[in-house]
Amino acid sequence: MLRQRIPTGKSAGGWRRTLLVLVAAVTPVVMAAPALAKDPMYTSRGLALSGYDAVAYFSDRKPVQGRPEFATQWGGARWQFASAATRDAFVKSPERYAPQYGGYCAYAVSKGYTASADPMLWRVVEGKLYVNYSKSVQSLWEQDIPGNINKADQNWPAALTK
Repeated sequence: MLRQRIPTGKSAGGWRRTLLVLVAAVTPVVMAAPALAKDPMYTSRGLALSGYDAVAYFSDRKPVQGRPEFATQWGGARWQFASAATRDAFVKSPERYAPQYGGYCAYAVSKGYTASADPMLWRVVEGKLYVNYSKSVQSLWEQDIPGNINKADQNWPAALTK
């Protein structure tokens, strides 16, 4: 039978202090784990908007595939752009061009959770970009865009923990 030696005497106090320090160090990480459930920016293949140019939704009124040579980092994600000009416009004002709710499906966030989003299923509403999971989900979202945006605004960013 294998026996484990339990520290006694002077070394027991050091062992207890080490255990307390370890518990104190790990507890905040464990307590914060639900808050870190999902990344604040949805990415696919390591890219925000699956590599589509966020500025093009506004300037070209359509999704345009970005290129690796016109990339930048923002919001914890890598963003690609079709040109240096659109990349530079984004860098100057990323909040203006980035999709709402971190690029997660706007309808899902209106329901209190997150889902991936397809950059081909988008809409600009009052100067803000929204993306959805699927055509059927986008149809549901479009039945009450102002109401769904209002609900999603209330649920964001808490939806990241669900």
